[in-house]
Amino acid sequence: MRVVALVPGGIGDQILFFPTLDDLKCLYPNAQIDVVTEPRSKAAYRVSKSVHEVLTFDFKDRNSLADWGNLVGTIRDREYDAAIAFGQSWLVGLMLWLTGIPTRIGFKGKGAAFLTNTVPFNPSQYVAAAYHDLLKPLGITTPCPELAVNVPKPDIDWSQNEQKRLGASETGYVLIYGGADQAARGKSTDKIYPVEKWRPIIQEFQVKQPDLPVVVIQGSDDEAFVRSLRESCPEIKVTSPDNIGKLTAMIAGANLMLTTESAPLQLSVAVQTYTISLIGSSDPEQLLPKSEKFLAIKSPTGKVADISPATISEKIWGG
Repeated sequence: MRVVALVPGGIGDQILFFPTLDDLKCLYPNAQIDVVTEPRSKAAYRVSKSVHEVLTFDFKDRNSLADWGNLVGTIRDREYDAAIAFGQSWLVGLMLWLTGIPTRIGFKGKGAAFLTNTVPFNPSQYVAAAYHDLLKPLGITTPCPELAVNVPKPDIDWSQNEQKRLGASETGYVLIYGGADQAARGKSTDKIYPVEKWRPIIQEFQVKQPDLPVVVIQGSDDEAFVRSLRESCPEIKVTSPDNIGKLTAMIAGANLMLTTESAPLQLSVAVQTYTISLIGSSDPEQLLPKSEKFLAIKSPTGKVADISPATISEKIWGG
């Protein structure tokens, strides 16, 4: 069986879709599963254990009819047996209908008339579980599995050397991600926790756990944030993984992860690192599975910056 999944969205969205892909591969081990995602999100599949090939298409761009036609041709040539559509879009539904794929699955809503099977989208449940419902038309009704990733060995080796460089291989470390995904940056700064509020949290760690290094993740868009943080907290250490496998391995090695709503949050869930997440306007029950390992602090105003450092410290130290 050949299956294609259309998964628009950021890297975090891809990680949340992994359980659906993994369950499909588990129950149909000989299936070839391909994914069509946005160019910015292709990197997520470095840590996927179930996907054969990743194709790219910028779903949110102002695509011409020729662009959509090229995508139709690419998919049609591969002669897929089934397609799974992640979003709700009449253009995507029409495109899948034009490909001639016999089984076309998606959520009820826009574009559903072009699909052969639809399932209702339940916005109140954990997002990964909502996506997993898309497997029901294929006869898969098992509970949604936990998020899981497959980190390449070279990335694990890099992480082990990086921990030695940071002086954290023996002591462990606290990992902080204080930025926001590229898409979130383009919309607003509501998901970014400001430097001046990170400062007392980091300083408290240095007083209470002086032998436990505080390591900050610096992504490609985080240079200004990290530079400002280092100016006020020169004792922090910085790691700059250059791919998602290395980032995942660093998160897996941490004693505790403090993060805003982001792709690193979902990676932390996938590797089962103890995590405290700072949530703005989103519903924590949609973003996180129920587990004592994953704690959410929701902003009283919908803006992450309005979470007080004292509230975060209380979660960390238990009052």
